[in-house]
Amino acid sequence: MTSQAHKLAHRLKEEARALGFDHVGIARAERLDEEARRLEEWLNRGYHGTMHWMERYFELRVDPRKLVPGARSVIVLACNYFPEREPRHPDAPRVARYAWGRDYHKVLKKKLKQLLRWLSEAAGTEVQGRGFVDSAPVMERDWGRRAGLGWQGKNTLLLRKGEGSWFFLATLITDLELPPDPSVRTDHCGTCRRCIEACPTDAIAPAGYLLDSRKCISYLTIELKDAIPAAFAERLEGWVFGCDICQEVCPWNRFARPHREPDFEPHPRLLEMTRADWEALTREAFDEIFYGTPVKRAGYDKLRQTLQLVLEA
Repeated sequence: MTSQAHKLAHRLKEEARALGFDHVGIARAERLDEEARRLEEWLNRGYHGTMHWMERYFELRVDPRKLVPGARSVIVLACNYFPEREPRHPDAPRVARYAWGRDYHKVLKKKLKQLLRWLSEAAGTEVQGRGFVDSAPVMERDWGRRAGLGWQGKNTLLLRKGEGSWFFLATLITDLELPPDPSVRTDHCGTCRRCIEACPTDAIAPAGYLLDSRKCISYLTIELKDAIPAAFAERLEGWVFGCDICQEVCPWNRFARPHREPDFEPHPRLLEMTRADWEALTREAFDEIFYGTPVKRAGYDKLRQTLQLVLEA
């Protein structure tokens, strides 16, 4: 790898941070053989539930060169979303922190487009590439580990030593050959089992590192279009959209620092809502408070159904 490529990679990371990303790593674009075997086993167990899109485009999911022809590098970027404030009324129904602010897909996709334009200018040639934010067959967490951003913890999330897991992940797959960063091969979860023991629906396997999505509160309150099964209806622990329990109990997240992205700030009313406010939530209030946020994806009717279960528990 030439010194010019190393210099460009260094400048790329500086530019990404200037755009608001907190961490950047680079991996070589190649087939994820080991990860492909794990994904196939996970799918065969049916752990993806009704998320049938996980079964499609298998080869594109495990080989970025098939997703982006000519790909040589996978640039992985992490963006902190941990909020500075918490809900004022802890007994009120809860929404996962990632969904408090503007839809992260749009926020990060815009940054990726800016970064790709900058990369072409800096390289002195038109760089071919595509940016992805949790909406395409890309295994972000596996690429994050390969790019040196962290390890996959027992709760299956990407963890960074001394920082935790409150990060969005985005990838930029390009035909530009850049020096890869060392992958993370160490695991700093140790003997800790807090995430496993804290999960109210036993979604995490007893040994960790494996998630049955069909039991996960995030899946039940967002992805599942049918009624939440009775076996889980009383175990939602107050969550009406998503769930943060396995992150809240993780010891590494005690090091989390507030984000610096204005777009991730919640609607002023959200953190002030009482249990009574939630109970009286109208479609109009829903549209106002959650306009432009990931919560809109579930829709008012789904949220209302889940809310009823939480209020009755």
